Amino acid sequence: MIQEARVQEPAERVSAGRALAARVWYGSIAVVVGIALIIQLVLVFTGGQDVNSFQPTNDQSLGERLINLFSYFTIQSNLFVLGTSAALALSIHRDGRLWRVLRLDAMLGIIITGLVYDFVLAQLVHPTGWALAATIGFHYISPWATLLGWLIFGPRPRMGWPVLAFAFIWPIAWLVLTFVRGGLTGWWPYPFLDVNLIGLGDSVRNSAVILLIAVGIAALLVILDKRMPALIAERRENAPR
Repeated sequence: MIQEARVQEPAERVSAGRALAARVWYGSIAVVVGIALIIQLVLVFTGGQDVNSFQPTNDQSLGERLINLFSYFTIQSNLFVLGTSAALALSIHRDGRLWRVLRLDAMLGIIITGLVYDFVLAQLVHPTGWALAATIGFHYISPWATLLGWLIFGPRPRMGWPVLAFAFIWPIAWLVLTFVRGGLTGWWPYPFLDVNLIGLGDSVRNSAVILLIAVGIAALLVILDKRMPALIAERRENAPR
C-alpha cells in the first residue's frame, strides 16, 4: 500500500502540472484576444482603423461601424476563442454536449480566420500602430496559439461526427445572414464575398469553396481528436452521451 501511494503521488503531481500548464496557455490566449478586442473597440469609437475592413470606414456612423465589426467572421471566431479559452483556463476538464460544439466552432472558425487572412486578406489590409497590434492578436497569435494548444494539451477526446454537424450551424447561419444583409445594405465583410465587386456567381462559388475547406478541416480535427494523444486526456467512459 505504501509503495502504491509513492507511485501515485508523482503521477498526481505530473497530472496537476500538466493541467496548470494548459490553464496558463489558454488563459494567455484569452488575455491576448481580450486586449486585441479592446484595442479594436477603442479604434472604432475614436475613428481609427478597423483592422478587418478592406475599405475606408470614415463615411460610416459609429453604430454602423460597431454592427459591421461584430459581423466579421474574424471577430466572431475570436469571440468563440476568447470565451472557450477563458473557460478552459478556469476549468481545464470542462465538458458537455453544448461545450463540445462551442469548442469545435472556436477551433474551426479561428483556423479558417488564420488561413484566409494569411492567403487572401493580408495583402489588402495594411494596419499600423495600435491597429497592427490588434491584427497580430486576432490574425496571428489567436489562430495558431489556439491550434498549437489543442494539439499539445487537448483536452480530448471531445469531438465526434454529431458535434461536427451541430458546429456547422453557426458558419452556415453566418453565410446566410451575410448574403441577406449584403443584399439589403450593400455592405460585404470581405472582398471575396462582395457581390457588388465580383458578382453573385463568384461570391457563391467562393463561399462554397471555403465551406468545403471548412468541412475538411473539421473532419480532420475530429479524426485527430480520436487518435492523437494529449497532455490532458480524458477517459472515454466519462464522455457525455
